[in-house]
Amino acid sequence: MYYGPEFVAQVLRDWLKEIGVQTAYIEPGSPWENGFCESFNGTLRDELLNGEIFYNLEEAKVLVEQWRQHYNQVRPHSSLDYRPPAPQVILSRITQIQPSYMQ
Repeated sequence: MYYGPEFVAQVLRDWLKEIGVQTAYIEPGSPWENGFCESFNGTLRDELLNGEIFYNLEEAKVLVEQWRQHYNQVRPHSSLDYRPPAPQVILSRITQIQPSYMQ
Protein backbone atom coordinates (compact mmCIF):
# COMPACT_ATOMS: atom_id res chain seq x y z
CA MET A 1 0.00 0.00 0.00
CA TYR A 2 1.37 3.44 -0.93
CA TYR A 3 0.93 6.48 1.30
CA GLY A 4 1.47 9.98 -0.03
CA PRO A 5 3.68 12.39 1.88
CA GLU A 6 0.69 13.92 3.63
CA PHE A 7 -0.02 10.58 5.36
CA VAL A 8 3.52 9.48 6.23
CA ALA A 9 3.61 11.30 9.58
CA GLN A 10 0.37 9.69 10.74
CA VAL A 11 1.51 6.22 9.68
CA LEU A 12 4.82 6.79 11.49
CA ARG A 13 3.00 7.96 14.65
CA ASP A 14 0.75 4.89 14.55
CA TRP A 15 3.72 2.55 14.15
CA LEU A 16 5.67 4.18 17.00
CA LYS A 17 2.62 3.92 19.25
CA GLU A 18 2.20 0.26 18.30
CA ILE A 19 5.78 -0.59 19.32
CA GLY A 20 5.58 1.51 22.49
CA VAL A 21 7.90 4.38 21.58
CA GLN A 22 7.12 7.88 22.81
CA THR A 23 8.27 10.90 20.85
CA ALA A 24 9.11 14.37 22.08
CA TYR A 25 6.62 16.92 20.82
CA ILE A 26 8.07 20.04 19.25
CA GLU A 27 5.63 22.89 19.01
CA PRO A 28 5.26 24.19 15.43
CA GLY A 29 7.21 27.40 15.05
CA SER A 30 9.50 26.56 17.98
CA PRO A 31 12.85 25.72 16.37
CA TRP A 32 14.73 26.26 19.64
CA GLU A 33 13.22 22.98 20.86
CA ASN A 34 15.36 21.05 18.35
CA GLY A 35 18.87 22.39 18.88
CA PHE A 36 20.72 19.77 16.81
CA CYS A 37 18.63 20.43 13.72
CA GLU A 38 18.81 24.19 14.13
CA SER A 39 22.57 24.07 14.64
CA PHE A 40 23.00 22.07 11.43
CA ASN A 41 20.65 24.36 9.49
CA GLY A 42 22.59 27.42 10.66
CA THR A 43 25.92 25.85 9.71
CA LEU A 44 24.61 24.87 6.27
CA ARG A 45 23.32 28.40 5.70
CA ASP A 46 26.48 30.12 6.99
CA GLU A 47 29.02 27.88 5.26
CA LEU A 48 27.25 27.21 1.96
CA LEU A 49 23.94 28.81 1.14
CA ASN A 50 24.77 32.42 2.01
CA GLY A 51 27.92 32.34 -0.11
CA GLU A 52 26.66 30.70 -3.29
CA ILE A 53 24.39 31.57 -6.18
CA PHE A 54 23.09 28.43 -7.84
CA TYR A 55 22.44 28.94 -11.55
CA ASN A 56 20.81 25.54 -12.06
CA LEU A 57 19.80 22.44 -10.15
CA GLU A 58 22.78 20.40 -11.28
CA GLU A 59 25.22 23.01 -9.96
CA ALA A 60 23.36 23.06 -6.64
CA LYS A 61 23.53 19.26 -6.38
CA VAL A 62 27.28 19.22 -7.04
CA LEU A 63 28.10 22.02 -4.58
CA VAL A 64 25.85 20.65 -1.84
CA GLU A 65 27.40 17.17 -2.24
CA GLN A 66 30.92 18.64 -2.00
CA TRP A 67 29.91 20.54 1.13
CA ARG A 68 28.28 17.42 2.64
CA GLN A 69 31.43 15.37 2.12
CA HIS A 70 33.58 18.11 3.65
CA TYR A 71 31.16 18.48 6.60
CA ASN A 72 31.16 14.74 7.33
CA GLN A 73 34.72 13.73 6.45
CA VAL A 74 36.99 16.76 6.96
CA ARG A 75 35.42 19.52 9.05
CA PRO A 76 36.20 19.19 12.78
CA HIS A 77 33.17 19.09 15.08
CA SER A 78 33.52 20.52 18.58
CA SER A 79 31.14 17.92 20.02
CA LEU A 80 33.52 15.18 18.79
CA ASP A 81 36.66 16.66 20.35
CA TYR A 82 37.37 18.51 17.08
CA ARG A 83 37.38 15.39 14.92
CA PRO A 84 35.23 14.81 11.81
CA PRO A 85 32.21 12.52 12.34
CA ALA A 86 33.04 10.11 9.50
CA PRO A 87 36.61 10.58 8.28
CA GLN A 88 37.43 9.05 4.94
CA VAL A 89 39.43 5.88 5.44
CA ILE A 90 42.58 5.48 3.38
CA LEU A 91 43.73 1.89 3.23
CA SER A 92 47.39 1.15 2.77
CA ARG A 93 48.52 -1.33 0.12
CA ILE A 94 49.27 -3.88 2.84
CA THR A 95 45.71 -3.87 4.23
CA GLN A 96 44.29 -4.23 0.73
CA ILE A 97 46.06 -7.55 0.12
CA GLN A 98 43.75 -10.47 0.81
CA PRO A 99 44.84 -13.14 3.28
CA SER A 100 45.80 -16.47 1.67
CA TYR A 101 42.67 -18.22 2.98
CA MET A 102 40.49 -15.77 1.00
CA GLN A 103 42.24 -16.38 -2.35
